[in-house]
Amino acid sequence: MTDMLSPAAYVERQRPGQPKMKAAIFVEKNRIVLDEKPIPDVGPLDALIRITTTTICGTDVHILKGEYPVATGLTIGHEPVGIIEKLGSAVEGFSEGQRVIAGAITPSGYSNACLCGQCSQDGPRTKHGFKAMGGWRFGNTIDGAQAEYLVVPDAMTNLSPVPEALSDEQVLMCPDIMSTGFAGAESGKVKIGDTVAVFAQGPIGLCATAGAKLMGATRIIAVDRVAARLEMSRAMGADLVVDFSKVDPVDEILRLTDGRGVDVAIEALGRQETFEAALRVLRPGGTLSSLGVYSSDLRIPLDAFAAGLGDNAIVTSLCPGGKERMRRLMDVVASGRVDARALVTHRFKLDEIEAAYDLFANQRDGVLKVAITP
Repeated sequence: MTDMLSPAAYVERQRPGQPKMKAAIFVEKNRIVLDEKPIPDVGPLDALIRITTTTICGTDVHILKGEYPVATGLTIGHEPVGIIEKLGSAVEGFSEGQRVIAGAITPSGYSNACLCGQCSQDGPRTKHGFKAMGGWRFGNTIDGAQAEYLVVPDAMTNLSPVPEALSDEQVLMCPDIMSTGFAGAESGKVKIGDTVAVFAQGPIGLCATAGAKLMGATRIIAVDRVAARLEMSRAMGADLVVDFSKVDPVDEILRLTDGRGVDVAIEALGRQETFEAALRVLRPGGTLSSLGVYSSDLRIPLDAFAAGLGDNAIVTSLCPGGKERMRRLMDVVASGRVDARALVTHRFKLDEIEAAYDLFANQRDGVLKVAITP
């Protein structure tokens, strides 16, 4: 509990006496704290789920550091696994007590963005139109999953039952990390026989490596400097690894491809240097698929961009959401084609989430992903 009057206390003033839950709350830059909030009510189309497992994402660290703005008092987190506690009056096809996940992206299913096939961009209308990334609501525009309970909006669009044979940790990567990593390969339109370079082998990069393998790439080059991550990348589908602390990754990838370059380069870190390197290793007409969350302006070097005449494509992806996306990802897990359990390297109780943030944000002790259980 905080010594100061917390954001949750302001909420409690307006809703005295309501049952409370623990939640990880954004207070200010460099302060996400565990505090109490009222357990939320559900609207007709909502579901209240009791969280059984969640995790911390790199985007949450951007929020913690003040690099991505959210409202004071917001509950953080967007990767929920849980059990339905209460259903809205209009929700059909689900039952209380059912085990479910929901994607980090929770589209309504009926907005203009959804009907145009861009569910991740579903969001509230502003005077300038719909907000980009509006489909990302948990821990962004509404309370998120690092809590004992979570309200899932548009439940019939976003809840997906978890097969009984799969554990929480087997499906924990589906709401965001696996969906995002796979989206990098999908948006890059990886084809059978392609050569693909994946820059950075954190959780998203590792899933991008796995996604490229599933899409048919026959030579996947993983780039990182952490030996354990490069080793894990081989288990996820990499054929070759490049340690950028020992060699120049651009020179090495061009050497490995006999100067041809790669068909698709996936950037999974969100840094100028990795973005630029990914651009420089493309073959003419190749695609740079960008997954990074950038906290400063990007520069496109004139020579790497071939003055705009290289027929290259630069695409970005926000992971698709909705129950069908989640079903497909869980089917991939159930098939045994991808096993992401090794990405969970540390486990904490919700009561320990401030320590979990400290570990994860500072990337100590070989951490990849943490599992948080209430």
